[in-house]
Order: sequence, then structure tokens, then C-alpha cells
Amino acid sequence: MVSVLEPMPETVTTSAAKAEATAIHIADVSVSYATKKKTRKTILNGVNLEIADGEFVVLLGETGCGKSTLLRMILGQELPAAGAVFVRGKKVERVSAQCGYVPQKYSLFPDRTVMGNLIMGPETSKFHILGRLRPEFRAFRREVKAEALRQLQHMGLHATDADKYPHQLSGGMQQRVAIAQALMMKPNVLLMDEAFSALDPATRTSLQRILRTVWLETKPTVVFVTHNTAEALFLATRVIVLAKQGVNGQDGAKVALDLKLPETGMSLKRNGQQFLDLVEHIEDASRGSAVADESTPSPEEVL
Repeated sequence: MVSVLEPMPETVTTSAAKAEATAIHIADVSVSYATKKKTRKTILNGVNLEIADGEFVVLLGETGCGKSTLLRMILGQELPAAGAVFVRGKKVERVSAQCGYVPQKYSLFPDRTVMGNLIMGPETSKFHILGRLRPEFRAFRREVKAEALRQLQHMGLHATDADKYPHQLSGGMQQRVAIAQALMMKPNVLLMDEAFSALDPATRTSLQRILRTVWLETKPTVVFVTHNTAEALFLATRVIVLAKQGVNGQDGAKVALDLKLPETGMSLKRNGQQFLDLVEHIEDASRGSAVADESTPSPEEVL
């Protein structure tokens, strides 16, 4: 069902209890930056969101509407000027191991093999340098390597790829390794920032299918940033559209549309007129010009 949300602001104190019941709770978050003209530019203005465990949420909107900023706040790379972000009931104040992160540009260590990149996170989090001299480290490493091979298989790669270095892989293969690297830490929340946008169409489609299959099998909470409406409808169980408010967007962005989708996905009828109408409505919302009415198709009508 399509709905335009204008949630009432709530305090951080009252938000804490509510956050216990959700994977991610964003409470009246605002973000602004100083400009060269010594003024403030508002990026996000009073954003309120609740994301449940196991949801696949896509943040959609035009460039500069604050999608990536919101993602970085969930991760803990940035803090809001006002409001608060909670992940599994804990206020986010620094980067947390609860969240896996896949950036737009894969960031693998060039001097490590694929296997070396995959096992680095689990080993570092479990054992410090001297701890690796302990007898149990060897057994732990065997388990981690076995898990790394499983993750490679999930990503459509082969065991032989584990011994390769990043420069020996294509861009699509490196991004698959980056996703596997994030999943190695068994994160409660997986954050992906335009993770497929730099890939060619065929590789992008392949990774979309792989990611959706992995999500259906393991059901982590996923927050995926994109500006591609078709990609959003293929992946998501929920599409959240951010749109700039006010003249020239000077009032920052708010949630303009919150669209729940069936778990079976929206990709089954890509060519139907109702589907195309829904795409148009979402794109209107991202420009801040959509108003939900009786003519707006619901996901149930499209499917």
C-alpha cells in the first residue's frame, strides 16, 4: 500500500524503548553542513524511520537527497546534528561491528589474496596479534576459511578464486568478494551504498539476483542505497523515497514515500502498465511532486 508519511517528531528519550523492538530506529534525525559562504546547508530534516528485523529496505531518491548520509549515520561514520539513530536498541555513537558495509567502490587489500581479505575481519575481531599464538587459533582459522569458501560459493565464485589477488579479478568479481567480506562478519545489518552502480548491466543484474537469493536464505536486515527505481523494485521488500523539501531543496530531505512490497519481489511484471505507473509515481516522489491518491497502483494490483 502506498502512503505519504509525515511522522510527528519524537524525542530521543522516548525513542530508546521503541528502538528495542526494531533493527534500526531513526528518531527525528537532521543533518546540516557549513558552506563556503558561512551558511548552513540542510541535508536531512526531521527524518523518522523504523526498520524491522529481516527487512530488505531500499533508500531511493535523487542525487544529493541524503541517502548515503543516512546510511553513514546508521553505520556510525557520521553523527546527526539532531536526533539519534539506534541499531538493535543501542544508540549509534561510533562505527559498530553490528553492521556490515559494502561501498560503491570495492575496497579490497591489494597485497592480500581473496582468502586473505575474507578472513582478515573475523581473525582481527577474535584474536589480537599475540593471541594468534594460542593453540585454538589454528582451529578457528580452519573454520573461518571454510566459511570463506561457502561465502564465495554463495557469490557465484569458485574455490580457485580464493588464491587470486584483487588485480586478477574483474570489477564484478571484486564486488562479489566485497559483499562476501561483509557477510563474513555475520552482521545483524548489511548496509550497501550504490554497490552495483559502477558495474556493467549484465554483471549488475547477476549480482542483484545473487544478493536477493542470499537475503532470502539468511534474512539479514539490509539497507540498500540506489537511485535506480527498477533495481529498488527488484530487490526490496520496502522502498523508502527521500525527497528534498522547499524551494531548491533548501529545507533538506524528508521521507516522501514509504512503499511496502511483497517478499516475492516486484520483478515479475516489469512490462505491465500498472507497474510502469508505479515506477512513475516513485520517481515523482523522489522529485518531491508525488501525492498518493486512488489512482496510484498498489503492489498487490501490480502483482
